Amino acid sequence: MLVDSHCHLDFEQLSSQMDDVLRRAELANVGHMLTIGTKLRQFDGVRAIAEAHDNIHCSVGIHPHEAEEEGSDITVQKLVDLANHPKVVAIGETGLDYFYEHSPREIQRQSFRIHIEAARETGLPLIVHTRNADQDTIDILHEEYAKGPFTGVIHCFSSGWEVAEKSMEIGFLISISGIVTFKAAEDLRDHVRRIPLDKLLVETDSPYLAPIPNRGKTNEPSFVAHTAAKVAELKEVSQTEIANITTQNFFALFNKIQRED
Repeated sequence: MLVDSHCHLDFEQLSSQMDDVLRRAELANVGHMLTIGTKLRQFDGVRAIAEAHDNIHCSVGIHPHEAEEEGSDITVQKLVDLANHPKVVAIGETGLDYFYEHSPREIQRQSFRIHIEAARETGLPLIVHTRNADQDTIDILHEEYAKGPFTGVIHCFSSGWEVAEKSMEIGFLISISGIVTFKAAEDLRDHVRRIPLDKLLVETDSPYLAPIPNRGKTNEPSFVAHTAAKVAELKEVSQTEIANITTQNFFALFNKIQRED
């Protein structure tokens, strides 16, 4: 079984064809999906998808792009309260995006720390987005970890090696998306070769970043099989082994989910 550890099933490109998307996921042996919260004002829709399907869970959080627009809604207590729902198994996605900078950097940093505190209080893993913000991401994670431990994952990893190294030092996992199949992603492939198997997850980040051979199409959970195949090639193990290991890692990290064999 494969798991898509990060997708956005509430986005219109996927929600408009949900039955077909989930049927194709089943055919690709994708047995579980984690659909991700990016805006509190749209969280009800994210949660409803998870409630409707036994093999889908969700997270609650505010993407760094939305940190300014939804800033007044971000409190630790609100995130903690929403995370009490049985289908909510993670906090995020949160983090820093200095590439687009849709929200001012300081507001992003404040939001990131609020999400970390919610992860610490709930014991749920933190889902971290980081782009062009390597040093600030490392610094905030380590400063906050010194205040009290928390777990999490660097999702859609495409940063420098130090982000992976410093994140793994505090127990984080590293999630690999379809970017690993892209022609220009040789640095990422080198990093994947170095990441221990017990620290790896695979994801789609769908509807974005469809892997080769589907690049340019709307991404969907079934396509995680192509990413897993590339990771298996890079790690020089079988696709079955990568499926088993990344699935095991997923349920170990998101341990609020009761796995059914």
